[in-house]
Amino acid sequence: MEKNETTIYSVQLYIYDLSRGMARNLSPIMLGKQLDGIWHTAIVVYGDEFFFGGVGISSCSPGGTMLGSPDTVVELGNTEVTEEIFMDYLSSLGESTYRGDKYRLFEHNCNTFTNEVAQFLTGRKIPSYITDLPSEVLSTPFGQILRPILDSIHIAPPGGNVINGRPS
Repeated sequence: MEKNETTIYSVQLYIYDLSRGMARNLSPIMLGKQLDGIWHTAIVVYGDEFFFGGVGISSCSPGGTMLGSPDTVVELGNTEVTEEIFMDYLSSLGESTYRGDKYRLFEHNCNTFTNEVAQFLTGRKIPSYITDLPSEVLSTPFGQILRPILDSIHIAPPGGNVINGRPS
């Protein structure tokens, strides 16, 4: 009788403040409410960091983008999903839902991606203070004024390798 051993992989959420602390200081003046950061997130699993931006799904070594080390690391739990299955899953996402041309700063961004991937790997969502940020900003008059400008922004931290390989 063969023994079937399952390998367990740790899953982490890397959280970066794109404002480098400026949101904390300027948001009360500009938005009339306190924001602690402008969050970019990535999933770290199988020794790599995976994220979504204006070029699609990318990967790099942990902390390997221009953003450097994350501001916070959250342990999301463990997964039994193999790397091969995960890469097939990412490839499928990269050809459909998470192509670079599907990126939208407020509705379909790096945090949408990490939330979906976290649920696929661990069954857990990422913290709501991250996923709620777009509605927090858009609920203010200044956020509504800025929306057309902000909608044109595509964030793709340099330093990653595009997973889906196909130009969109």
